Amino acid sequence: MHEVENSSTTERFTERTPWPIWLWLFLLFLAGSLSLAFWAALGLAWALGTAAVQFIGLAYAAWHTPLQIELSNQVLRVGVATLPIEFITSVRELNSNEMQKLRGPAVDPYAYASIRFWIPTGVQVVLSDPQDRTPYWLVSSKKAHQLTDALSRQLKIT
Repeated sequence: MHEVENSSTTERFTERTPWPIWLWLFLLFLAGSLSLAFWAALGLAWALGTAAVQFIGLAYAAWHTPLQIELSNQVLRVGVATLPIEFITSVRELNSNEMQKLRGPAVDPYAYASIRFWIPTGVQVVLSDPQDRTPYWLVSSKKAHQLTDALSRQLKIT
């Protein structure tokens, strides 16, 4: 889901990134394999019970792990974290190579990272809060360009 609303006082952006279909298929394959192993060792009842527990677990995880990004009312929300716009110094769109570098060898251990391995692009939000050691937020986003634009416009308004 992506929405950008532009007016003189408000900038709104929302993005929700659920699991991709290939991840679902892979996890269902693993669950099926485990259920098959239970069937071979302990019988059909155990296999069905295992399959039910795994499906409930997968559904719960899929429901609770999508990355939710929202920009509205001078606040950036990424997952459960909230950041007032006043502490943002700059924002930078990251391609897949830059994102991979910041997730790995160039990572700052004090940075806040809200990433999903299946999303190759993202945004780096640089901060300047004297009471917080966090230098930047690293956020996975399929709509990195739109998020960067919305944040940049929000920074100009303040």
